[in-house]
Amino acid sequence: MTKEQLQSVRDDIAFMRALAEEGSQVPMLGGGISAAAGLIFGAASVIHWLMQSDILRVNGWFYMVNWVGAGVVFGVICSLLIKRSRSQAGANSSVNKATGSAWSAVGFAIFTTFLGMCAIGWVTKSDDVFYIFPVMILALYGSAWSVAADMSGKGWIRIVALASFAGAVLMGLLTNHPMQMLAYAAALLLLAFVPGVILMRQEPSDTV
Repeated sequence: MTKEQLQSVRDDIAFMRALAEEGSQVPMLGGGISAAAGLIFGAASVIHWLMQSDILRVNGWFYMVNWVGAGVVFGVICSLLIKRSRSQAGANSSVNKATGSAWSAVGFAIFTTFLGMCAIGWVTKSDDVFYIFPVMILALYGSAWSVAADMSGKGWIRIVALASFAGAVLMGLLTNHPMQMLAYAAALLLLAFVPGVILMRQEPSDTV
């Protein structure tokens, strides 16, 4: 290995160490967004279960109204929370930029996949494709939490990421089971709402 290559390796190690040290010192922002997602879509999952179980008797179109409505409510709240987070201390740190980008990518992936599933359902005249949706959501959550764990160095976030991946598999096993949506609601509360609340409690109270 040449001196130039050795120096390059040292620089890379120093850079990664700096990121790790920064991640352990800078509080992660965006907990409110995660908490809102877990609460809003968890509630939508319970409503879905109530309709599916005929406890709540409504027109079949209300399934779509339920989820689209939840998405609109979350979109409005998310926009307000993002605007607020930009003025918080640590907003421009590497850890918050990276995790913010990861969650933004997850959001766009969920939205475009939902539209794609609607297209498949319209072409096939079947809504069976939506059975994959809870699996995909939790798998994407696991990916974003993994980035957050890597950037922040927080072990408990790594556990949340692994639990999200496990939850995705569980959703697959519960396909067509009458309790799937209740289990999904519980997963959203445990893997989005609760971690979001924890992060919110760690956020700085001052703005910059």
